[in-house]
Amino acid sequence: MNENRSIQDVGWNFDNSYARLPHVLFSPLNPTPVRAPELVVLNDRLAAALGLNADALRTVERVEELAGNGLPEGALPIAQAYAGHQFGGFTMLGDGRAILLGEQITPQGERLDVQLKGPGRTPYSRGGDGRAALGPMLREYIISEAMHGLGIPTTRSLAVVSTGQPVIRETHLPGAILTRIASSHIRVGTFQFAARWGAPEDLRALADYTLQRHYSDALQADNRYLALLQGVIRRQAQLIAKWMLVGFIHGVMNTDNMTLSGETIDYGPCAFMDAYDPGTVFSSIDSRGRYAYGNQPPIAAWNLARLAEALLPLLDEHEDRAIQLAEDALGAFAEQYRSFRLAGMRAKLGLFNEEQEDESLVEELLSEMQKSGADYTNTFRALTMGIGASETPSPSPALPNTADFHAWREKWQARLARQAAAPEEVRRLMQRSNPAIIARNHRVEEALEAAEQQGDFSVLHRLLAVLEDPYAYSTEQEEFAILPEPSSCRYRTYCGT
Repeated sequence: MNENRSIQDVGWNFDNSYARLPHVLFSPLNPTPVRAPELVVLNDRLAAALGLNADALRTVERVEELAGNGLPEGALPIAQAYAGHQFGGFTMLGDGRAILLGEQITPQGERLDVQLKGPGRTPYSRGGDGRAALGPMLREYIISEAMHGLGIPTTRSLAVVSTGQPVIRETHLPGAILTRIASSHIRVGTFQFAARWGAPEDLRALADYTLQRHYSDALQADNRYLALLQGVIRRQAQLIAKWMLVGFIHGVMNTDNMTLSGETIDYGPCAFMDAYDPGTVFSSIDSRGRYAYGNQPPIAAWNLARLAEALLPLLDEHEDRAIQLAEDALGAFAEQYRSFRLAGMRAKLGLFNEEQEDESLVEELLSEMQKSGADYTNTFRALTMGIGASETPSPSPALPNTADFHAWREKWQARLARQAAAPEEVRRLMQRSNPAIIARNHRVEEALEAAEQQGDFSVLHRLLAVLEDPYAYSTEQEEFAILPEPSSCRYRTYCGT
């Protein structure tokens, strides 16, 4: 009786507004059933935020739904069509291994996409099997929740379910399906698709829908479509600045992986930087460093230019005027990004006010970190922990031990002395701005190896627990700040998600 009641009270509250858009933008279809689904991990906190009963989601019937063997009440599954520039080359794409079940309306009235990743082939699979492996799905779960803990706008992971059947890549791997939650899955590539293969009214319908869903304030603007472009540019400038401030490298910043909501999406060949180096690349498929850490801001601007091109017919009926409006809007990106990044760097250094030389103070530190091979996260962590210490604290091994760094540190301390904030206020600001830990690559791999090879998920759960609040500076986090042993092999990530 109790189980039946929990099943009934799961809390799904679906709407399907995207499925009411022109049909060229999607294909209706159901997931392909799997053999023996089992729940691997469930995000209880996210479930509660969605208005869902986590206990109900753990029942056999609901796990079947999370695996695509059934549909939650009210779901209307579709695969979304989109295009994209992948490493600079334009191609037709679409949800090749993802199906949107619909949109959950939360108790707070928020509309969030519920998508299954790995539920089988779709019309956009391009010869693929539409399935996903357990390791990459757990990796997305870890990294997306780590990004959420860091305060970075991101898609999130509700659950991972194993399928009981293998997927074939270079070898046989255990299959899995991830339930992804997003403000929406509208991408720059969605607009590229509509502009290339849709009718003018399809592009307009998509733009109006995006405005209503993500930029409703812009609906009253004199030129709502220009306001849409300006809003997306600003959100992306802020998002990329937040990435850079924590040393995150996306790895595959194709236009189909840039959302108009301003959330990070796609956690395939991504990772967090250890030693500071703007040229850092982890992705196995990024042989030329197109999406290296230091290239992320200009690549974001390049992607936004592709969005502007798609929106040109809506910006103005005269092409020359439309191009000028788009160029003016795009021209704001660089300064917006610079402003967001500098504000974040001031906070990381405990600066409450602004001085003209702050930017050079930041760049001098980063230059010294690069020359010394200093760890990005641990450098700022050590600076944070040193605030309020004795006059002559023991030098932290995380900090460069060079004359140039010591000279920089004296300059920084003089800068701190010129503001009114007390040391404890400075420390609190720095602690809120500098994570004590990140999802370090070796820790992520350790959790995935234990899960995939030993069926041991305790390592995964322990990692997830400390990543919930990376700014806690707790004793439990100490061991997760330890760097990996030196290796002769460069760390590589793969596009498994």
